[in-house]
Amino acid sequence: MGEIEQRPTPGSRLGAPENSGISTLEHGQKPPSTPSGKLMSIKIQMLDDTQEAFEVPQRAPGKVLLDAVCNHLNLVEGDYFGLEFPDHKKITVWLDLLKPIVKQIRRPKHVVVKFVVKFFPPDHTQLQEELTRYLFALQVKQDLAQGRLTCNDTSAALLISHIVQSEIGDFDEASDREHLAKNKYIPQQDALEDKIVEFHHNHIGQTPAESDFQLLEIARRLEMYGIRLHPAKDREGTKINLAVANTGILVFQGFTKINAFNWAKVRKLSFKRKRFLIKLRPDSNSSYQDTLEFLMVSRDFCKSFWKICVEHHAFFRLFEEPKPKPKPVLFSRGSSFRFSGRTQKQVLDYVKEGGHKKVQFERKHSKIHSIRSLAMQPAEPNSEVPKQAQQSASLTLGEGADSPGGQSCQQGKELNVCTEECGPHQSPALQKSPVGNKKADGAIKATVEEEEEVVKDRTQQSKAQPPQPSTGSLTGSPHLSELSINSQGGAAPTSVILSPNLSPDTKQASPLVSPLLNDQPCPRTDDEEEGRRKRFPTDKAYFIAKEVSTTERTYLKDLEVITSWFQSAVSKEDSMPETLKSLIFLNFEPLHKFHTNFLKEIEQRLALWEGRSNAHNKGDCQRIGDVMLKNIQAMKQLAAHLWKHSEALEALETSIRSSRRLESLCRDFEGQKVCYLPLNTFLLRPLHRLMHYKQVLERLCKHHPPGDADFRDCRAALAEITEMVAQLHGTMIKMENFQKLHELKKDLIGIDNLVIPGREFIRLGSLSKLSGKGLQQRMFFLFNDVLLYTSRGLTASNQFKVHGQLPLYGMTVEKSEDEWGVPHCLTLRGQRQSIIVAASSRSEMEKWVEDIQMAIDLAEKSSGPTPEFLASSPPDNKSPDEAAAADQESEDDLSASRTSLERQAPHRGNTMVHVCWHRNTSVSMVDFSVAVENQLSGNLLRKFKNSNGWQKLWVVFTNFCLFFYKSHQDNHPLASLPLLGYSLTIPSESEDIHKDYVFKLHFKSHVYYFRAESEYTFERWMDVIRSATSSASRAHVLSHKESHVY
Repeated sequence: MGEIEQRPTPGSRLGAPENSGISTLEHGQKPPSTPSGKLMSIKIQMLDDTQEAFEVPQRAPGKVLLDAVCNHLNLVEGDYFGLEFPDHKKITVWLDLLKPIVKQIRRPKHVVVKFVVKFFPPDHTQLQEELTRYLFALQVKQDLAQGRLTCNDTSAALLISHIVQSEIGDFDEASDREHLAKNKYIPQQDALEDKIVEFHHNHIGQTPAESDFQLLEIARRLEMYGIRLHPAKDREGTKINLAVANTGILVFQGFTKINAFNWAKVRKLSFKRKRFLIKLRPDSNSSYQDTLEFLMVSRDFCKSFWKICVEHHAFFRLFEEPKPKPKPVLFSRGSSFRFSGRTQKQVLDYVKEGGHKKVQFERKHSKIHSIRSLAMQPAEPNSEVPKQAQQSASLTLGEGADSPGGQSCQQGKELNVCTEECGPHQSPALQKSPVGNKKADGAIKATVEEEEEVVKDRTQQSKAQPPQPSTGSLTGSPHLSELSINSQGGAAPTSVILSPNLSPDTKQASPLVSPLLNDQPCPRTDDEEEGRRKRFPTDKAYFIAKEVSTTERTYLKDLEVITSWFQSAVSKEDSMPETLKSLIFLNFEPLHKFHTNFLKEIEQRLALWEGRSNAHNKGDCQRIGDVMLKNIQAMKQLAAHLWKHSEALEALETSIRSSRRLESLCRDFEGQKVCYLPLNTFLLRPLHRLMHYKQVLERLCKHHPPGDADFRDCRAALAEITEMVAQLHGTMIKMENFQKLHELKKDLIGIDNLVIPGREFIRLGSLSKLSGKGLQQRMFFLFNDVLLYTSRGLTASNQFKVHGQLPLYGMTVEKSEDEWGVPHCLTLRGQRQSIIVAASSRSEMEKWVEDIQMAIDLAEKSSGPTPEFLASSPPDNKSPDEAAAADQESEDDLSASRTSLERQAPHRGNTMVHVCWHRNTSVSMVDFSVAVENQLSGNLLRKFKNSNGWQKLWVVFTNFCLFFYKSHQDNHPLASLPLLGYSLTIPSESEDIHKDYVFKLHFKSHVYYFRAESEYTFERWMDVIRSATSSASRAHVLSHKESHVY
């Protein structure tokens, strides 16, 4: 009986000549010599249907033949491919790379071995070579023709249109129809010819490489992408099909997926005779283990499927190749089979390092010459991903170990996403319909990382969480999103439903993609919306009052996170001291009660103002100042509770440091969907809310003439709230810095004591550090006493490991673009070490220079150098080569430098640190402070760039993000869109957006339109979003004397 064994191995047993292709050996190792002896000729059928003969020694292992094929193709990313052939029982099997070829292929003269794609990654932007994507495109073309990649007519036509664009170039109807007549890409192609021609017309100017990229972008969303079905029966004798994907084992009935078991849930895979067994991990609600059994055609067939499962698990989940078990002395039990070759993580690292040369290749079926043209783009020397996806191409696995050995990269991620339709239009994935009704997009141009809309992704917790209705979960590696086009869905050519699936086969993208931003129709029509809008008052004061109402709703929901959700979680476990419970909950509950009544009063006043009640006294109803004055005066009676919030925040962090149980409870709570921001942020919400009241009253006073009846009340209320804000201002600044330091502490490893008295956070962001290996992306953290530089490693919690620190005392900053020939380059000279860094743009460089110089000035004015605080500091006086070596060494050790499993933090792929990393930008404490002041909530109509209708969403802007809800009553957001890096503009005439109050958000090729209900709300959304998309002026920075530090 065979089992998955997670046992790493060096590549020393993999005999293969050294080459630029798919070497699986560690750095510095050499492969064993190829076995000598008689040669045999083996025919290989390539993906372009050509056949090549290769001569290899009879006793050579399969690895030698695969290496020979990859060398022949000059293929760098050959690890995604394999060789398959029919064995003596006519069962199609994969060539074992460790066994001698002669023992596997008994009659090589009569066998044609096929070179095909073996491992389909969830994100095609991980394929960084144009040749690799071309071969994947050929595989998709083959699967279409053979009927293995099933899809609806619209998707099929769209796929073929990209193939045609790649093969014959730009649209010409006569040439198109002639080409389609000679080439059959899919059965029943004639019925789709008009649709194919129509879609091809949209691809004018697209290069073959871009066509391949778009082809894979669409294909990866299909349910049957990369799926190879293996017939089986369940325990009841029902005929089913089993398949394996990058995220786990799938169960199909026909072409409909009915179940899925992701790797995180699978404890053991084995086979006994012709029974295939899946042992699942114990359910959190029960103590027993469940073993599923499937009956396959024969033992050989069962073993073949088990082997491919073992290989998929190892390739996508492990950090390195598993090691072999020592051979038993007397007899062995079970199969000795293991995965051989590099894992996906190793492939990505190798290609990212750029240890290979770009070479030309020829497209057999294309009339357009291609010489890896995309490799000429200077911005990404190691990447050939088309320009709309360059940033995402180098992303690697982002989850950590959950296997007993700690080597399996955990893929069980949960995304707080939902694609519920308004009314009855619920997502098919959430209805668990066997055949969904997802619709295909007619002209999808989106790529993966550039959508970069962050969904709150959470590592699957070991403890059961309270059920959250209407949510889906995505599981899998290394990236986290999907645009799902159901292979059996209906054909609505201009609509895409982005559906989070409950199974592990979801074709995932980057950690920064949002399934909510989809193209779903909304029941409300534009005419209805216009009619509704015209019935509302047009006075600016009314919309200011309405802003108070909408933001108050969000504020109440934030209070409920503490008073209801967190309190409920705490009550279930005896891990929080009673004094801390009293300090938090007894000071939040009065606020929640007060603001509940405050919201009712505001909404009653708005109802009168809108004429929705029987009262029509204009003088009494069309004003808000009196309500604000009355409640702000009453709020002063709650000032004692507000003063306690800073104390509660400090006490919570102190208790977390001293109690592992409380730390675990808070960590699990932050993993729940309702906690859409860091927990300690909610503790500061009451202080932030006072600033919002002050801003609203300032706008009301500015709007009303002095003689207006409402002016006097508004001015009096403003005086009251200004006094409260002034009293709490120092505490607020101190607590924001304290909260930010604790938040950064969760994102960093390798630090002993980041949070110390006197330390101020100033800026964080992505810079490229120049070393002996060239420019390497690093994450920098600037404080008032030290500058840290880190890299994101492959850890369970997706944290950043500190590589080194530069004390600011005695540091100098020099612009050194001319010296090093690198744009936007700086040299930072410390007393012990100097480093060269480059920013992504001139404006980014200026921000860093300004902030670093300010921080140096602060350090010089302080008492002297800051003591060491890293767990291990870099050695002094390194040469650039030594520094580069130390950098590389710390990266190699990254997977080993983990805390214990009990202490591991959850996956933190949605934090501001990760957004800055992926979008290659930075953000300062000043920006965070401005963001606190600029918060907004309300309904917006949203339109995707390829859609026709507008969808109504409840939108909350906070923490540099837009959070999307179906309605204001929802307890948690469906998805979020981080705005750093996005541009905010007004649509041009050419975009055919013939509506008022529309603004446009775009990042690279991704465009979203949002429509407000009035001029005032339009201007407010523009103001607050602009605060997130452009950094605050340095004029807002407090001087050192005015600043308050913890």
